[in-house]
Amino acid sequence: MSAPRLFTPLALGRLTLANRIVIAPMCQYSAEDGNVGDWHLMHLGNLALSGAGLLIVEATGVTPEGRISPFCAGLWSDGNEAAFARVLAALRRHSPIALGIQLSHAGRKGSSSAPWTGIRQLSRAEGGWLPLAPSALAGRPGEAPPAALDTAGLARIRDAFVAAARRADRLGFDLVELHAAHGYLLHQFLSPLSNQRDDAYGGSLANRMRFPLEVFDAVRAAWPAGKPLGARISATDWVEGGWSVDESVEFTRALQARGADFIHVSSGGLDSRQQIPAEPGYQLPFAARIKAETGLPTIAVGLITDPHQAERVVAEGSADLVALARGILYDPRWPWHAAQALGARVSAPPQYWRCAPAEAPHLFDTGRPG
Repeated sequence: MSAPRLFTPLALGRLTLANRIVIAPMCQYSAEDGNVGDWHLMHLGNLALSGAGLLIVEATGVTPEGRISPFCAGLWSDGNEAAFARVLAALRRHSPIALGIQLSHAGRKGSSSAPWTGIRQLSRAEGGWLPLAPSALAGRPGEAPPAALDTAGLARIRDAFVAAARRADRLGFDLVELHAAHGYLLHQFLSPLSNQRDDAYGGSLANRMRFPLEVFDAVRAAWPAGKPLGARISATDWVEGGWSVDESVEFTRALQARGADFIHVSSGGLDSRQQIPAEPGYQLPFAARIKAETGLPTIAVGLITDPHQAERVVAEGSADLVALARGILYDPRWPWHAAQALGARVSAPPQYWRCAPAEAPHLFDTGRPG
């Protein structure tokens, strides 16, 4: 009997994932001066023992003002790199999971409070800063407008992505995902709702894609060729006149032509007028279309929480991988439970092997026959 498709390996570049389950990046708002710490050691350590094939670390700012909040992770300094090194050393010591990092610039969504305190823009007195964006357009009603980036600012941010990617390589990350979704800076350039520039970086689709593609090209040149590099996109803004699925297909083709190894398909996050029909698999049609029209390895995400549903996604070819976020926070052993439900085996640390339920005695891949 063949293994369920969800639990078969997949190659991205020279990286082979043990299965098709991805833990999506999830911001923790728990860093100090961009430095990850004990919370991240506990949080990521827990998820690293889940049996998933790939764990992508949260949106990580490439500059101080590129963070979403003063409490977000960063990778712009030697101190940030050393803090990550401590956490990654523990993960590598105890888990074989592939590790990726999402590099990000928040743009006009920067200088925000932690979500559990009520999302709002922070003043300088509260540790905030003046956000940067393609155009001086506020992201939410009542917020002060960001500063529009000039040519020198664009070059500085592009170079910061490159520097962060080099740090990620030194740290031993297996994969880099550029954050071009959820209303953050690269998405802000893509969408006509947030990009109203009248220079070479605004107006036509080609112009709106220009800066995100320049960032991708620069990172691709710096990131080792065999290591996977891709992007997370919002396939649609869910607002009339905004970024569309058709444009997402074209953007994915442009990334693919430049050497992208995967595309991670989400949606929304740019405009408060968005109307999102949140239901199981609501973003799956976007991923399926992008995969069908480009052939680029695709990660589907968005309320895919049932193991049989996830199996259908990959078995039917709608996407190559399935990502979980909130669902795996709620159930950090979701891959174990999915393996039991589908009749598969999954990786687990030997300290936990004896917890396999009686109805699934061979749940864990111990390296022994049977």
